[in-house]
Amino acid sequence: MDYEVIIVGAGPAGIFSALTLADLGIERVLLLEQGKELDQRQRRNSKDMLCGWGGAGAYSDGKLTLSSEVGGSLGEFLDQDSLNQLLTAADEVYVAHGAPGHVFGEASAELEELADRARLADLELIPARIRHIGTENCRSVLGHLQESMAGRIETRTGCPVQKLLAEDGQIRGVRLADGQNITSRFVVAAPGRSGASWMKAEAKAIGLKTRPMPVDIGIRVELPATVLKEITNSIYESKLIYYSKTFDDKVRTFCMNPYGEVVTEKNDGITTVNGHSYAKKRSENTNFAILVSSAFTEPFDDPIAYGLYIASLANLLGGGAIVQRLGDLLTGRRSTKARIDRCLTRPTFSEATPGDLSFVFPYRHLLSIIEMLQALEKMAPGVYSRHTLLYGVEVKLYSNRIDLSPEMETRVSNLFAIGDGAGITRGLLQASASGMLAARYIAKRLKE
Repeated sequence: MDYEVIIVGAGPAGIFSALTLADLGIERVLLLEQGKELDQRQRRNSKDMLCGWGGAGAYSDGKLTLSSEVGGSLGEFLDQDSLNQLLTAADEVYVAHGAPGHVFGEASAELEELADRARLADLELIPARIRHIGTENCRSVLGHLQESMAGRIETRTGCPVQKLLAEDGQIRGVRLADGQNITSRFVVAAPGRSGASWMKAEAKAIGLKTRPMPVDIGIRVELPATVLKEITNSIYESKLIYYSKTFDDKVRTFCMNPYGEVVTEKNDGITTVNGHSYAKKRSENTNFAILVSSAFTEPFDDPIAYGLYIASLANLLGGGAIVQRLGDLLTGRRSTKARIDRCLTRPTFSEATPGDLSFVFPYRHLLSIIEMLQALEKMAPGVYSRHTLLYGVEVKLYSNRIDLSPEMETRVSNLFAIGDGAGITRGLLQASASGMLAARYIAKRLKE
């Protein structure tokens, strides 16, 4: 065998898998990444935003969600105590490599009061302890992680993997895009968000059972930071769930960025919206997403394509992201530059095209979003202001879920699948933890 372990993808899951193997004394480990080296990635390059050493997390705002209830499905594989221990171990690695010491959302009387207010508004507040690295600090932390692996893990960037090589129900290695075959005893597939379609195709090719996951489609809301100041000062990011009165669809807030800014990213060439917040730099606004979860019935099995289709409508109508005042949406008119200019909420993403999101979203989604904003108004007066800005489209695309053992092993012997690319995690910390979990089991097998 050329290597003991090959890891496909150098996002958080792949990095923590490699680092754990090195710490456990496993040698001859190869980490393959299709994108660029960390110091060569550039934010203005749309491909670099999601792909390269460090994964999509390199340009995120670096929220480490310490709650086992948020950020993935590892709770289906581990008991509560084991999962909490694993998340704590992953968090400690981040702190040791430069993540800040402060944690938001610790249990308090204020948090209990907010939960009570949420209940009165037909909302459920999910308690979540969060460590916020900050967009400007993510690359520094990743750089320290990279230094920890130097001399212990062989890494190749700009090296796409074309194919997983399996024979007689056993993994044999990988084939690179240049046609080279590399053999190994174990393969860990950690392709991340940017490799979701590749993972789906490879799983089908080697006979792995997968199932599509719901897609989350919605908007990014921007409003003056003072509106949510009481909440964000207490818990930084409020994770609130609502079930729409009309359709009983699950609607949730996601990725709240106090004093942050709205940004865009590229998904398969389609512009979508997102949000960031910095550790020190501040704007006057807070932004967050409102997402509607959409599940589908057979025979449809491509929710990713559906989500991108909705986002593409905004691109078609606005040449990219669209922004609209809530007041304009509710009165059935498009926003114009003049209306945005006199809006009391000053947009942090000025390149968005003023337009009409009612031409983009299905009625079901739009009504659920409006109902969620009405519920939030009861908890935080000012959310449902006519001056609140809505950006579209925000889409969270989740890879097809691969059937895995509790150790993250697929039905193909010695092939492991971890992180967002395997459809089991949706955040930095659980992705990192899944890498640690698989690596520990592989190391145990190698030492037997």
